[in-house]
Amino acid sequence: MSQPSERPSDSATGPVNPLLVLLDLARRSRQAGSAPELAFMLVNDSHALAAYRQSALWMSDSGIQSLSGVVQIEANAPYAQWLERVCAHLLTLHTVPAAVSAVDLPGELAEQWAQWLPEHGLWLPFAANTSQASTGSRARWPGGLLLARELPWTPQEMTLLAEWIDIWHHSWRGLFRAPVWSWKTWRSWLLGKSRDGGEKSRWRRSPLFWIGLVILLLVFPVRLTVLAPGELVPAHPLVIRAPLDGVLDTFHVEPNQSVKKGQPLFGFDEALIQSRLEVALQTLATAETEYRQTSQQALLDAKFRTQLAMLTGKIEEKRTEVAYLREQLQRSRVLAPQDGVVLFDDPSEWIGRPVSVGERILRLTATTDTEVEVWLALADAIVLEPGANVNLYLNSSPLSPVAARMRYMAHDAVLRPDGGYAYRVRASLVNPTMHRVGLKGTAKLQGGWVPLVYWVLRRPLASVRSTLGY
Repeated sequence: MSQPSERPSDSATGPVNPLLVLLDLARRSRQAGSAPELAFMLVNDSHALAAYRQSALWMSDSGIQSLSGVVQIEANAPYAQWLERVCAHLLTLHTVPAAVSAVDLPGELAEQWAQWLPEHGLWLPFAANTSQASTGSRARWPGGLLLARELPWTPQEMTLLAEWIDIWHHSWRGLFRAPVWSWKTWRSWLLGKSRDGGEKSRWRRSPLFWIGLVILLLVFPVRLTVLAPGELVPAHPLVIRAPLDGVLDTFHVEPNQSVKKGQPLFGFDEALIQSRLEVALQTLATAETEYRQTSQQALLDAKFRTQLAMLTGKIEEKRTEVAYLREQLQRSRVLAPQDGVVLFDDPSEWIGRPVSVGERILRLTATTDTEVEVWLALADAIVLEPGANVNLYLNSSPLSPVAARMRYMAHDAVLRPDGGYAYRVRASLVNPTMHRVGLKGTAKLQGGWVPLVYWVLRRPLASVRSTLGY
């Protein structure tokens, strides 16, 4: 076996400082560009730190990597095969640098020690690299360096060589650094492994934990809710319409006023009806006087008897007209048919305005007969079952929502005064409220249970779909 190359002698300048030699070897190992170059440096240039006769670099996955003084290794040679078995056995005995000899080997291997190696050996192992940064096949397997010579190893030499093997192994791992997109790199990161192969501290727990937590949060079931403008409206209002054609003359009530049954609400201009009634009464009186004169004449002359029937019909006609005009006069004074609250706009807009029969003038509703009306936009039309929860947050009382249960949702959308289409939703109150009819606010309607991710992405996905046309 050939002798490893030695560095030039520094006898002219005195002994070389071993620490300077170690620093030089560390610099050269960092600058090495390939694994064979690093292996050759380890088995040959380590001689500058401590003299030896033979050295061998062994990896547990691929066997002998390099031998001192040998350019190419013959893997089937008896010496190489024996060295592989020796290094494998030494790795099981020593996980730290240690002086070895034939006595550390079993019988068959110990018998051949004197044939192949000098008496004193030094085993320098390095541990397997399991960090995410080095996942190359050579870098992640354990191995070691075996040195042998005739003289015993001193503690100083063992310390220097142990430091050198650690520096060299660090450079060796750097040559097999895995790319950041490697599956094993990502797997180590997801499992929360640190660079030295250990577990991270609690505050740097595995990202799988946080990813799982986020997924669990996204699939957490929540109520699908939408917001829409709402208002308190009468549930079953009594509509008061114009009983006749005419002109409104006066209002006896104010908007939102409570009234009793039989209380006057409003009245029409009675001048025309009154004049017509007076004319009808005068005509009726004339017809009755004519009938009495004709009946007296009929007692003396039979020809007047034929006129009595005609005059009787005329009287009945006038009586019917008078009764009709009196009824119209009575109907022109509209009374409240029940107790309640009157709902209408400013009365000044009605006074002097001609109306037709059946035209709505105002509404009359009971004080407790109230419900919630919601206008649900087309984009917010979710599936709502009868009895769904509806909470109305009034603008005048946002901290005290009015609870209700959905009674029905209109099948067709209608045009709103603001120019948009919306579905009308009516909801019955759970408990009576002291808020008056007409108060507006924002209604929150609750649908079925959905994952949180759907609740968050429903509107964006709908917008994307409508934009892209899918």
